[in-house]
Formats: sequence, structure tokens, C-alpha cells
Amino acid sequence: MEKIRLLHTNDLHSHLENWPKIRRFLDQRKREASQNNETILTVDLGDFVDRWHPLTEATSGQANVELMNQIGYDAVTIGNNEGVGSSKDELDHLYDQANFDVLLGNLFDKRTLEMPKWAQPSKIITSIEGTKIGLFALTAPFPLTYSPNGWDIRFPQDLLPELVESLRGQVDVLVLMSHLGITEDRKIAATFPEIDLILGSHTHHLFMEGEIVNGVQLAAAGKFGQYVGDIVLTVDQQHRLKEATVRAVPTATMTEFPEDQAEIEGYLARGHALLQEKKVAAIPHDLKVGTGDYLLIEATLRAMKERADVEVAIVNSGLFLAPIMKGLVDQDQLHQSLPHPMHLIRVSLLGSDLIRLVLEMEKNRSFLRNYPIIGMGFRGKIFGEICYSGLEFDAVNHKVRWLGEPIIPESSYTFVTVDHFMFIPFFPTIEIAGSCEFLFPEFIRSVLGDSLKSHYLID
Repeated sequence: MEKIRLLHTNDLHSHLENWPKIRRFLDQRKREASQNNETILTVDLGDFVDRWHPLTEATSGQANVELMNQIGYDAVTIGNNEGVGSSKDELDHLYDQANFDVLLGNLFDKRTLEMPKWAQPSKIITSIEGTKIGLFALTAPFPLTYSPNGWDIRFPQDLLPELVESLRGQVDVLVLMSHLGITEDRKIAATFPEIDLILGSHTHHLFMEGEIVNGVQLAAAGKFGQYVGDIVLTVDQQHRLKEATVRAVPTATMTEFPEDQAEIEGYLARGHALLQEKKVAAIPHDLKVGTGDYLLIEATLRAMKERADVEVAIVNSGLFLAPIMKGLVDQDQLHQSLPHPMHLIRVSLLGSDLIRLVLEMEKNRSFLRNYPIIGMGFRGKIFGEICYSGLEFDAVNHKVRWLGEPIIPESSYTFVTVDHFMFIPFFPTIEIAGSCEFLFPEFIRSVLGDSLKSHYLID
């Protein structure tokens, strides 16, 4: 019997506070396998890059790839943070210096309809004793955000039959590196028993000892580097898989060295320093978070309208985490104030639907004011107040006005807001009745920075 070890990381999201221990753990396991003449594979399942971290933001993810190179992964795939959190050009060059293979079977260039040059659909690795392990990868399809960024993202169901058929006959063990989420993984397992192992991610689910669906072994290791997946495959002399032992190893139990904290703090310090070098504008007054004059939220609403070329904007105050002080503004200040990987959307609605949307917002206003919200790219603590620019709501008469005028139900109106409003469940009219255009590649902080630069030049 041959033992093949497969170690996987996933959804690190630039949580580099766990990286020294993870690197040490993976390196130790690889050295042990080498000494014992055993086969070991290391893979990452995506969302290693996340631009909330200043070093990731400052280097467009290149620093993350430098860290991944320390492992020398056998294969990695991308998550939505790499795919949508990067401009097309940034993603096309993200892996220029990588010492590992990027696997991805469902992303294509929108113009050429060809796979990106930095990716390949699959990889076959032969173990020391001759077992052929086939790896292939799929990432979560978000057409609304991938398409305007220049990508053709395809649904797994459309590609899986051909991918599985083409690989199954060439390998002894077939492994799917999935950034699709737990529900999709279970569906795939139920439909494709030809797959031996699905390594799962995206939904941050955790299987401490795995799960079996339709004879397919599933594994998952949570989020933020809090666990590392450790799977041992047992194959017989005919290279047939006989058993898979799955566990998620808590990072908290791994060896920690005194110098780890200095390394972790160094990543933050380097990121802040690089961002501080990038000057944006020289503003004559503080842009405050809260109430009073010269509000940061007002400057951002103005910037949003300028970018979208519309006269009305809507945003929530919980996005604004820190003021921007007068004087020279740099990208570090913008990043600390608006760390969210959010894009803008331009939304067109009939007047009747716009009235309904504002009523939805007003109905939820009190609830959302102090509502703690996570996910969908939100990096704040609470949703906060809903803020309009160009819209007015008469709470007494329940009337909505657009630029001071009554709304005509049959007319069309276009405004700008953040894509977050489309993904959260509180304002369904946006998705149900709206015509929505995603504005790429800028994040909301970049939109604000561009506006400040245009209004307040650096001498």
C-alpha cells in the first residue's frame, strides 16, 4: 500500500497573522515526506489575496504571491478575491513571478474566448510509486462582476462532464480543487462519482474529518488560515484508491516562534509605508466621519456621481471607518478609511420602482442603523445610515423627490451606488427591477481618490 499526503490551504484572505506557522507546518511536512521517500502535494484553493491588507493593496497582490512562493505549491487556483478584486491587467500579471502552476478550468478572456496564459485546466502528478493524481480546478462564477472586468466566467455544470471524462481515463486518483462553496461541492459529488476527492473553499466551511457524498470524499479547512487541510490517500499496488483519511489541523496547535510576531507586524508596516509613498491630493480641510461640515461621506457621494456621470448617489455611512485629515492625502489614508473591495454600480429604474426602492430603504433604515453586517466585501462594523445625494424623502407624506422634483412613475431614472447594495437582501428592487452596470476596475476608495486629485491638486 502507498500513502500519498495532500495538504491544502484556502481562503487565507491575506490574514498573514497565521502565515509563519502555516509555512513552518507545510515545510516540516514536506521535509518529513522527503526523508521518508513519500509523495506529498501542497495546493491552495483561492482567496489567498485580499486587498483589505495594506501590503496586498500596495502591491496588487504581488506580495502574496511572494509568500506563496515560499511553499512552492504544486498547484493553486483563484477565488473571487483574485478574480474580481483585481483589474484584468492586475490578474493577468499577478502570477508572473510564481513558482507554482495555476489551475483553472472555467475562466476565459472575454475578447478571445481563450484561457488566460497564466492558467492551465489541469495537472497530472505521478507519485513516487507510480500513482497518477489528476488535479483540476473551478472557481465561483459571478458573471455580473467578471464580465465587465473583461472575463468570460462559465458555470461548472457546463464544463464538468468534459473535464471529468478527459481526465478520468488518464489518472488513478481524480481531485477537484473547488472554489465553488459547500452546496455546489455536494451537488458535484452527487452527480460525478468519478471524482475521488473534492477540496472545498469559498464558503469558509470546515470539515474537521471530512464528509462523504455519493462515495466522493469532501474536505474543507475553514478560513483565514485558522486550519490547514491534511489528507492521506491510501492506494493499493494497482494504484486504486482504497481509503482517504481527512483532518483539518488547527493553526493554533502549530509551532510558534518568538520572531513570528515581528514578521507579521512587518507585513503591515511595509504595506502602510508603500501606500504612504503614493500621494493623491492636498486638501484644505479635514474630511470628517460623522456630522458637521466637510463630511467625508459628502465628498464620496460627489466622487461617485462624477465617476458614474449621474446626478444622484446613495451610500451607507458604515463604509467610512476613519476620517481623512487636511494636508497631503495618500493612498494609505484612503485604504484605512475605505478598505472595502467594493465597486460602483449604475442603476436604472422606472420612477415607480425607484419610489419602491426608497420605501424599502426607509423601511429598513432604523433596523440597519446599528446592524452588524459581514460578508459581500464589507469591512466595517455596522451598516449605518442610508445617505442620499440628489434624492429626498418626505417621511410625513411618504413622497420621494428627484433633484427637488416629484418622480414620474413612467420615466426612467439612473443613480449610482455600491455593488454591496445589490448583494445584500434588504433592497431587492435593485436586482429585481433594475438595469445594473458594474463600473470597473476602481474600488470606491479609488473613486474618491481620483475625485480628490481632480479637485485638490498637489502643488
